[in-house]
Amino acid sequence: MCRNIRTLYNFDPPATEEEIRASALQFVRKLSGFNAPSKINEAAFNQAVEHVSEAAATLIRSLVTLAPPRNREVERAKAVLLSAKRFGAQ
Repeated sequence: MCRNIRTLYNFDPPATEEEIRASALQFVRKLSGFNAPSKINEAAFNQAVEHVSEAAATLIRSLVTLAPPRNREVERAKAVLLSAKRFGAQ
């Protein structure tokens, strides 16, 4: 599951709230071992996702860098090439 969590910092355009929340959801799923929690654990699971989302957003907004922002399309193209090398062209 955590392989779906991507770096969200220092991109142009910046990470959206939806991207941050999706990353938090993947993190909580990994920690809990639940893809979807049972009804009895749903409130705790959702609360954890909200807390992790808030912490991640605070972190991303607080970090400072002198490096220029990375371009999402360039990074995506690099990932596609790396995947093709690793798994073969599909």
